[in-house]
Amino acid sequence: MLKYILLITPLFLISCVKSNQSTQVEGNTNLSEIVDNAAKDMIKQPLINSTSIAIYYNGNEHIGHYGELEKEKDNKPNNTTFYEIGSLSKVMTGTLVANAVLEEKINLEDDITKYLDEEYPNLTYADQSIKVKNLLTHTSRFPNMLPIELNPILDNFLDYETPSKINKVLEKYDKTKFLNELHSIEIDSQLGKKYSYSSAATELTAHILEQVYKTDYEKILTNFLSKEIGMINTKINLNEEELKNLAVGYHVDNPKFTLPMGKLPWGAGGGIKSTLPDMMNFIKYQLKNNKVVEESHKTLYQVDSTTEIAYFWRADLSDEKLGKYYFHHGGVPRSQCYIFILPKHNLGAFIITNQSGTETAKTMATTLDKIFDKLLKK
Repeated sequence: MLKYILLITPLFLISCVKSNQSTQVEGNTNLSEIVDNAAKDMIKQPLINSTSIAIYYNGNEHIGHYGELEKEKDNKPNNTTFYEIGSLSKVMTGTLVANAVLEEKINLEDDITKYLDEEYPNLTYADQSIKVKNLLTHTSRFPNMLPIELNPILDNFLDYETPSKINKVLEKYDKTKFLNELHSIEIDSQLGKKYSYSSAATELTAHILEQVYKTDYEKILTNFLSKEIGMINTKINLNEEELKNLAVGYHVDNPKFTLPMGKLPWGAGGGIKSTLPDMMNFIKYQLKNNKVVEESHKTLYQVDSTTEIAYFWRADLSDEKLGKYYFHHGGVPRSQCYIFILPKHNLGAFIITNQSGTETAKTMATTLDKIFDKLLKK
């Protein structure tokens, strides 16, 4: 079974849009039928109103939208729906860093203070300095979030007031305040030895990208994604028209809408929005054998015998049938998603729902299990 690891920072109407390519897969099994059946089961689950799923398998594509964003409103998601993909933003940031490494603008062994304009003597431990690779692998000993005051709020993720409290804290928190607060961090143990998830480290990674490219992170992001991958509808800040297509969403079992999550200083750790066609393009790009993908999938840290960390990607080696695969979870208080890349089978998947609760990640992983089991005849 696929691992469902909650990487969120504790964060029957069917409309299918199919590609022009054949959806027949091995054994004359219909890809669309497999996905449709699993998705219909998923939206029967309590609290799940809808899901959108993109599957690529050996040249066959399926994009499907299921259910309703609001029950009994007939407002099903579609290919123009923008979704908040939360921490899945990190693997896009990792892709940008991999490209920068290949362009020799960043070295993974660089001390991060090389890219900071002020002195930060606190960002060391026993004469060890934090390196760029420590940010990418969550081994920098950074706190989960900056601002620091967000962390206790997120510890109480299930509280109905949590989304509004998050947004209130982020409302006036910008890049300057982040870099100022960076002075207060205390590195508590040896670097590069212990995995500890940190969106703050990803935000600092975006600052490093800005320093080497001399331009805004979002511009670096959208330029690369649009030119290299064909992702023209993936961005952090949506304009007025795009906001009309931003999916509504629900926090835990609250029947009322939850507002979109406030913006992190850069947005690299969890602020990107995207559409299903763009996520399909990202899946296909991750399955290409090009230098940037190869670099971004390199193992930078070994968690244990079956788990590795690449450029923010988690790699799992526990299932011989699946082969080594890469994945990441994303979530905000009103949506959760997963991406899986299985190179051995030329298979990739993205799934998202406009609900965020304690069982959402497990529900999505179970849905993908059903799809993968059918495709791979496990």
